[in-house]
Amino acid sequence: MNRKIPDIKYTQLFINNEFVDSISLKKFPTINPVDGTVIAKISEGDKADVDKAVAAAKQAFSRGSKWRNMDASARGVLMNKFADLIARDLEYIATLETLDNGKTYSNAVFDVQCSIDTIRYYAGWCDKICGDTIPADGNLVSFTRKEPVGVVGQIIPWNYPLVMLAWKWGPALATGCTMVLKPAEQTPLTALYAAALAKEAGFPPGVVNVITGYGPTAGAAIVEHPEIRKVAFTGSTEIGRLIMAGSAKSNLKRVSLELGGKSPLVVFDDVDVKEAAEIAYNAIFGNHGQNCCAASRTYVHAKIYDEFVMHAKELARKTKVGDPFNSETQQGPQIDQEMFDKILGLIKSGKEEGAVLETGGERHGNVGYFIKPTVFSNVTNNMRIAKEEIFGPVQSILKFETMDDVIESANSTNYGLGAGVLSKDIDKALTFVQAVQAGSVWVNCYDVVTPQTPFGGFKQSGIGRELGAEGLKEYLETKTVTIKVPTCN
Repeated sequence: MNRKIPDIKYTQLFINNEFVDSISLKKFPTINPVDGTVIAKISEGDKADVDKAVAAAKQAFSRGSKWRNMDASARGVLMNKFADLIARDLEYIATLETLDNGKTYSNAVFDVQCSIDTIRYYAGWCDKICGDTIPADGNLVSFTRKEPVGVVGQIIPWNYPLVMLAWKWGPALATGCTMVLKPAEQTPLTALYAAALAKEAGFPPGVVNVITGYGPTAGAAIVEHPEIRKVAFTGSTEIGRLIMAGSAKSNLKRVSLELGGKSPLVVFDDVDVKEAAEIAYNAIFGNHGQNCCAASRTYVHAKIYDEFVMHAKELARKTKVGDPFNSETQQGPQIDQEMFDKILGLIKSGKEEGAVLETGGERHGNVGYFIKPTVFSNVTNNMRIAKEEIFGPVQSILKFETMDDVIESANSTNYGLGAGVLSKDIDKALTFVQAVQAGSVWVNCYDVVTPQTPFGGFKQSGIGRELGAEGLKEYLETKTVTIKVPTCN
């Protein structure tokens, strides 16, 4: 084992540019999923701490504050400085992410770079956010102003901790909002370190606040707080419903929700089968299957089905599972005991409901939360593994024969986050693109997400969009100004 144990520098809440203990002085453990050991004890925030953080954020947003009066271009300079600092400490941050999350170190490095790219992208937007001049009827001049929503709450998941932070902080900072962020209790370390870098970059006190803690306490306090004007959440559909309800009951705050998925990847019979199997492999097994838009329903045309399954099984069998700091490892552990048990439970259901277990289907080793990459064939749409979000390394391969049948099957879900299609026939591909109900559709590739392209879901996969220019809209209010002018002679 080549595991690295970095020095854990920050374990307290971050409020008003200072690291402080929670008011209750409670702490909770963050666990190493490789072996279940405690990495560090983290301050456990709750409603009182959220109130304190919101007060700081409100003050930072107040009229006359340094942040509200800062030139838009100066905000961009600060954001680029923040990105520079992340780049400076890339190796340390990636080590923290791997230790806390269990993802491979190479994947963690990639995530940190993606986070840098996202912050830089939104830094470029700071002085380009503007309204419109409107030719209103009558002796009027009308125009719109784009103004920041105000204090925003942000709740992020454990599967991409730093990436999700960047997706939330990027547009919020670019538009001039102030923030109270709650990272997932499983993975708080990189958010706290990012907060320290935000202070070092020069963001004024109160602009960035991080409250570590649990969803029912700290998270609920953010959702229900009357001074928070918007909540951005990434996580499960179940929790998304609670956040939407709580936001409505409190002060009707706006919400953006990026929720669960059960994404289809459709493979037509005109492809290079081996290449298609490799795309499908990465589409489901990337990040250990812990990906909201993972291609967890792989639909393969009947003519190439058996050949595809053969390649899929071989790819999964060759996957190297183990220490995420080992450069040869392709898959580390699942995040925690709860997810480990859920995944194994769904694998069991697949066996019991008649799917054919081609490989995997059990834990790897006897320490930590490792699960062998699992491939099921002969899966049908009515099975639990084809309907429920597994969020683990489980590939379900289904068979189809016609375009109409596969479109109906692909859309037969309450989710609509992502979808993919593999075909050399552009007409087939575009027919599927037009018909599938999903927020992102990838053609002859999968899960290609860039800072410039909007990301979000249809149906119960969410509300609103992140990334791209669309992501800015979630943090902006539109104010219409109308001025009466003299009649021209």
